[in-house]
Amino acid sequence: MKRLSIGLLPGDGIGQEVVAAARGVLEAASERFGVHFDFKAYDWGSDYYFRHGWMMPVDALDRLRGHDALLLGAVGHPDIPDHITLHGMLLPIRRGFDLYANVRPAVLLPGVESPLKGYAAGSIDLVVVRENTEGEYAPVGGFVHHHHPAEVAVQTAVFTRHGCDRVIRYAFELARRRAGRKRVTSITKSNAQSYGMVLWDRVFREVAEEYPDIHSESLLVDAAAMDFVRRPSDFDVVVASNLFGDILSDLSAILTGSIGLAASANLDPTRKNPSLFEPVHGSAPDIAGQGIANPLATILASAMLLEHLGEKDFAAALEGAVRAALLSGAARTPDLGGTATTAACAAAVTAKLV
Repeated sequence: MKRLSIGLLPGDGIGQEVVAAARGVLEAASERFGVHFDFKAYDWGSDYYFRHGWMMPVDALDRLRGHDALLLGAVGHPDIPDHITLHGMLLPIRRGFDLYANVRPAVLLPGVESPLKGYAAGSIDLVVVRENTEGEYAPVGGFVHHHHPAEVAVQTAVFTRHGCDRVIRYAFELARRRAGRKRVTSITKSNAQSYGMVLWDRVFREVAEEYPDIHSESLLVDAAAMDFVRRPSDFDVVVASNLFGDILSDLSAILTGSIGLAASANLDPTRKNPSLFEPVHGSAPDIAGQGIANPLATILASAMLLEHLGEKDFAAALEGAVRAALLSGAARTPDLGGTATTAACAAAVTAKLV
């Protein structure tokens, strides 16, 4: 039996609930697929911050490095500024392990309605590839005259040729593997941001020439936001900077029914470091502890984890079980217009899987 070492980072709020639900589904089906999971949970996050003054210990990456993959729930607490929680845990893991490709699929699944009229299951099927380690989220900048009336804040976006090339190239390779429209769409705002995003555009054109079998196009981010709403079925693989990829993937999640269905993978395609998988949603403190959080994004992220680790049959079966449970209605949590609890939703998926 194959053994997989998985580090669990439930984090905050509903992260605790959805990671537990996903773990239960994986364990229930592990024997069927000949996989034994060695789970190790880490109690890092906001509660850890209240006790120690930081979100995770200084040797956190060393502790996580030995795992085959990581599964994260959510990070965020209403009593801690978001920049502290995000820069205290999630972003250091992404940068420390060089998880440069943030892959966020958006698929309109059976049994789920889009807020857009006229779209049937499968008619929206795109994936946003977000640059994950530099761009607008690079920790470069600072304050002058901090907390004084004349305070100045400088935030610098960082775009390197290396960083642009590797994530754009990943997007083209992904388009080749997908059964979709063999199209890669690059998103920038280079008409206004005339350095970093002009470099991005130039690298995109150069890489596109190496993939003549893939149709390529470039859109400004404002036009892309409009087109995500008016022609979402035209998109296949979308590649964007850290900020624009973050925003557009949230938009695509809502177009496909709920951010509670949006899974993501933070990948080191070189496989030198463990990749991290997570739902796109946040910690949702307004519903935490009520048992109504949608665990499907975390379960689908677990399917991405399995595929990344070579367990393709297990991954396909898990995704199929989610589809079947949604179609039956048993997995529809309140965000999807249903009444299923977190536990009932996970149980519905398990029943279809085992």
